Amino acid sequence: MTPAEPLPSRILIYGVYGSGKTTLAARLSRLLGIAWRPVDDLTWEPGWREVPMRVQRERIAELCRRKSWILDGAYRDWLDIPMASADLIVGLDFGRWLTLRRLLRRTARLVSTGETICNGNRETLSSVLSSESIILWHLGSFGRKRRRMRQWAAASPGPRVLLFSTPEELDAWVAGLPVSSPEAGPRRR
Repeated sequence: MTPAEPLPSRILIYGVYGSGKTTLAARLSRLLGIAWRPVDDLTWEPGWREVPMRVQRERIAELCRRKSWILDGAYRDWLDIPMASADLIVGLDFGRWLTLRRLLRRTARLVSTGETICNGNRETLSSVLSSESIILWHLGSFGRKRRRMRQWAAASPGPRVLLFSTPEELDAWVAGLPVSSPEAGPRRR
């Protein structure tokens, strides 16, 4: 962001699984003082029960009516909602091997520690080896999400799009953002 540009207050972070969307959302929330709402909290109930799509759309619409927000992702079935009100899309267009390596490392950690992810859910070895594995989701959606981000960056019909192809580019951009307050911590609402 340049000094002449207003700071965004409604930010959609978009990328493939393992690109670092949630990590960036927490970081931006802390720096900019904007509330971040993890998408997984809105779309999964305990026991890995998916929230019905109608309810997901209602939840996302309610959040996107607010003055400011950060979302760490968007599902195809309700992508239109944040796209209509976002000020900025941050596209994490990192390579397949980097994102897959990150995803494998994170998944292995979550399986081994039993750490909760959202609404009390946990990754298990059986979930990783199932047909609904996040690793399979990564492999199946990588090309589609990458094409979508690149199309937005080339000719966004709506919000401004910043596309980062390396973590170093992203870190340089974040380092140039003004800090809201030094004691601000991650804000999840």
